[in-house]
Amino acid sequence: MRPRRALLYVPGDDLRKIHKAAALATTGDRLTRSDCICLDLEDGVALARKDVARQMIPEALHTLDFGRAERLVRVNAASSGLQAADLAAVLPAHPQGIILPKAETPQEISEISQAIAAAETRYGWPAGEMALIAIVESAKAILNLAQIAAASPRLQAIALGAEDLAADLGAVRSLAGWEVFFARSALVLHAAAQDLQAIDMVYVDFKDLPGLEREAQQAADMGFSGKQAIHPAQVEAVQRAFTPSPEAREHARRLVQAYEQHLAAGKGVFALDGKMVEAPMIQAARRLLARSEEY
Repeated sequence: MRPRRALLYVPGDDLRKIHKAAALATTGDRLTRSDCICLDLEDGVALARKDVARQMIPEALHTLDFGRAERLVRVNAASSGLQAADLAAVLPAHPQGIILPKAETPQEISEISQAIAAAETRYGWPAGEMALIAIVESAKAILNLAQIAAASPRLQAIALGAEDLAADLGAVRSLAGWEVFFARSALVLHAAAQDLQAIDMVYVDFKDLPGLEREAQQAADMGFSGKQAIHPAQVEAVQRAFTPSPEAREHARRLVQAYEQHLAAGKGVFALDGKMVEAPMIQAARRLLARSEEY
């Protein structure tokens, strides 16, 4: 599965911002280029501009170079009445993945997966190639996480929509984020159980980079794979938080090498740098090294 550290949303009806996102995706290094660029048909586009975005996004996908960034499209929710027109417009342009917002039931996952599969058959694309990412944004969705996470082999990641969730709960959003902490933890848990990526919530104050850095690091420590971004200025902080440091990679290598040496010698638990090492620590080290190689 490809890395999805920073997932940057771009309004699908704003050609200037789309061109800027494409330019940023082809310059700089791995910490300044977003892993994913999502051309948005949902919250980022006013109702009166949906048709404009449905024309602009396919054109951008056909003509612009997004470098190594994953080319995603966020369609409107199943309950909006707009999703069928969104899919009819963007699927022929062959994005690499579709983002489904406000997912609440496994049926919604299955239905959009079937629509994508029909397009793959129609255009002769490899079956199952196009990724699906679901965003959970309500109390009902959090309670249905187990079923949503297992709903389709096409589903590769689940993301959290914290602003909508807080509104649904009647909670007040805060910098500490305790009102959505349970949902964040539950998402990581259910994503891990199905071997999916967990993508953290948006940090809405795009000018507060220190706050973003703290929240992104907390998300990485919790087990999230990445974080959603709403402004290009947020990308580097997010990419950095989810990229293992050289020191962490070196420690993981030493840990795995020492484990393999002790295993070959018929030994189990051992000490490294004055600390006891057990199997879960080796598993975490190997996972960190695998993530590093992806980047």
